[in-house]
Amino acid sequence: MNMNRNTDAQLPDSVTDNKIQKTQLKVTGMHCAGCVATVEKAIKRTPGVLEVGVNLATAKAIVKYDPNKLNLMELEKAIINAGYGVEHDSAKVVLKIDGMHCAGCVASVEKALKKAPGVRDAVVNLTTEKALVQIDSDGASPDELIKAVEQAGYQARLEMDTDTRSTTKADEDAKGHDARRRMVLAWAFAVPAMLWMLPEMLFGIMWPNEHVFHLVLFLLSAPVVFWPGSETLASAWRSVRHGGANMDVLIALGTLASLATGIIGFVLPMANFSAIAAMIMAIHLTGRYIESRARGKASQAIRKLLELGAKSAHVLRDGQEVEIPVEQIQPGDLMVLRPGEKVPTDGVVVEGESSIDESMATGESMPVRKKPGDEVIGATVNQTGRLIVRATRVGKDTFLAKMIELVEELQSTRVPIQALADKITAIFVPIIVALALGTFFMWLFAADSLRFILEAASQVLPWIHPDMNTLTLAIFAAIAVLVIACPCALGLATPTAIMVGSGMGAQRGILFRKGEAIQAMKDIKIVAFDKTGTLTLGKPQVTEIVAVNGFDEKALLRLAGSLESASEHPLAHAIMEAAETREVEMTPVTDFEALPGKGVYGRINGHEILLGSPTYFESRGIDVTPVRDSIATLESQAKTVVCVAEGRTLVGVLGIADTLKPEAREAISELHRLGLKIAMITGDRRGTAEAIAREAGIDYVVAEILPDEKVLEVSKLRQRHGPVAMVGDGINDAPALVRADVGIAIGTGTDIAIEAADITLVSGNLNTLVAAVRLSRATFRKIQQNLFWAFFYNLLAIPMAILGLLHPVIAEIAMATSSITVVSNANLLKKVRI
Repeated sequence: MNMNRNTDAQLPDSVTDNKIQKTQLKVTGMHCAGCVATVEKAIKRTPGVLEVGVNLATAKAIVKYDPNKLNLMELEKAIINAGYGVEHDSAKVVLKIDGMHCAGCVASVEKALKKAPGVRDAVVNLTTEKALVQIDSDGASPDELIKAVEQAGYQARLEMDTDTRSTTKADEDAKGHDARRRMVLAWAFAVPAMLWMLPEMLFGIMWPNEHVFHLVLFLLSAPVVFWPGSETLASAWRSVRHGGANMDVLIALGTLASLATGIIGFVLPMANFSAIAAMIMAIHLTGRYIESRARGKASQAIRKLLELGAKSAHVLRDGQEVEIPVEQIQPGDLMVLRPGEKVPTDGVVVEGESSIDESMATGESMPVRKKPGDEVIGATVNQTGRLIVRATRVGKDTFLAKMIELVEELQSTRVPIQALADKITAIFVPIIVALALGTFFMWLFAADSLRFILEAASQVLPWIHPDMNTLTLAIFAAIAVLVIACPCALGLATPTAIMVGSGMGAQRGILFRKGEAIQAMKDIKIVAFDKTGTLTLGKPQVTEIVAVNGFDEKALLRLAGSLESASEHPLAHAIMEAAETREVEMTPVTDFEALPGKGVYGRINGHEILLGSPTYFESRGIDVTPVRDSIATLESQAKTVVCVAEGRTLVGVLGIADTLKPEAREAISELHRLGLKIAMITGDRRGTAEAIAREAGIDYVVAEILPDEKVLEVSKLRQRHGPVAMVGDGINDAPALVRADVGIAIGTGTDIAIEAADITLVSGNLNTLVAAVRLSRATFRKIQQNLFWAFFYNLLAIPMAILGLLHPVIAEIAMATSSITVVSNANLLKKVRI
């Protein structure tokens, strides 16, 4: 049986030849020739695939494809949809893109990057001016990616890590100053042009005569278009020269056409619109300036995160304390922290005790007590005591750097609702140019049939003049169509809302890893929790102390704590912690002996002390009758019961349990108020699980299951109730987090759970889960509002312009306002209470 089909083992992983590319994909899940045929069929059906070879022995698919019709991500989806998996050794490259002004620019850059060899996906963000490129290890180099961007008419540079982002604010400030300078220059000529027009508009007087009037108008208007507007014209030319069409093409066509009337009017009978060209460009540049300021406000969260880090550190070198820049810290360095100083980098306390303000990471306002052995996070603030901390992670490996990376990656992802806007913006400018041409010829050849519209509108719209000649009407309407259309609002609608929302989340210890999670959260019907470490504190604690036979609580804890100080059992730590909390002094123990499955034994001051279960005590003939009711109550609550005896005299009992987090009940109550059902999935005993569920107010309990069965239970919950969010913290939660519609990891848990999740709660406080739900819903509402406004504006404005009802200047004001409105509306998200 031939299990290899059309295989070419000599093909390199990724090459380019006459615009045809070749790649290898590692396919998982194939077991026979039938699998090979299924995978091959699935790949062949994908548009753009030219040739396929699938090899069962190497588990590889070798594919020739046309990069103009297909990218590697689509190939991967075809294989996954056929029921198989794809392994890939890929890397992420972040490029800073210069020269983008609208959604059309974004589409052009993405298209250029996706054509590069080995690129699996490329997402470009207009707001951050960055491209996140997923590329196979054997794909195009960063230099080749930069070249691809440059060939599309834009500039790009590699952003290596967090350190290189320090230039971002300086770049933004420089661009802001340049935008302001261009705006001021434009109005410096546009205002005189408007004043020069005023006598003619109000009184019909062309001073000193018609020819001089038109000439001066042209001479005042032309500098606006060719001086401050030069970047807009250059951007339009680059876009057209490289086969694209961005927003600047529409502005360039509109202003140049308007300006041309100032010359044509000398030889043909038509109105002079050259002043309109100056006003269109001036308003356009003003809109750019205001928009850049609003976008700057939207990106403040990232800048604030970057500014949080310490600039220098005091470290011990050869026993001497020296001050060094934070960039020079090495793992293992001992850092000295005084009250009020920032922690320079992530580390572990080796000496001293203090309280640390971790609000920048967790959103929690209460300081956290730190002692030797505790971890500290870089950029948090030491408050009360002197600490010596050993550095563990530096540079791009620190918590702060990772958090910034997560937020920036989120800002470079897409929300599914954006798909329609992306498709429209990709063809928007060519369609508008075609509509403008159609409008021109419509008015040129059918003006007499359409004049009744203008005559009716002129009663309420003062800028409508039905008596204008046919050529003037045609140019007037065509220019309005060119400058009214706005793909910018569509392109900014989603990224700005995600930027503001992700920044708000980061400041509160909520990290969204994927844009899809923001949209998916609005559809969630049920939230499933893991128990241990998620709903509970994750460690046993003494919850009840019952002393009898003349002993008090302190005496009971002194005996139990002293005896357990020699034990390593988890319950022993809980008892010792309870004794230490109540400041009970310990007593030395002799003859200590652990009794596996029963308890522990030892001598304190010559007296025999025994700790163990009620069953073991009864087997030893120790009377537990005085505490039998307490034992029954504790066992009904699924708590572990430990009896304590001195000799054959019962001292009392301790109830021990992994207790519910203090905020759990309140958080679950709030989730109920948000319309969500709550479930708990745990491997613990049903009695323990149901006791926790009753205390927390949980609706559904799934207990006594194995870790790999959690995935099945998530699927069952989805079938019964709808989309599921899974909250967990351990390694065994990772598969369930992936299977859920939204996976939420408690940040205090393991790295693998966080890696598998769509949302990470840094602090582990369940109230931040409620905030995450509210924030994701509020962010998605802003996205919907922005997209609605952008679509509604274009659907309403373009037909009005075609019918000649919009003055080009009014049209340009409306166009600029639409982008500003979308960005400003996204910034209003900051006022939402979450």
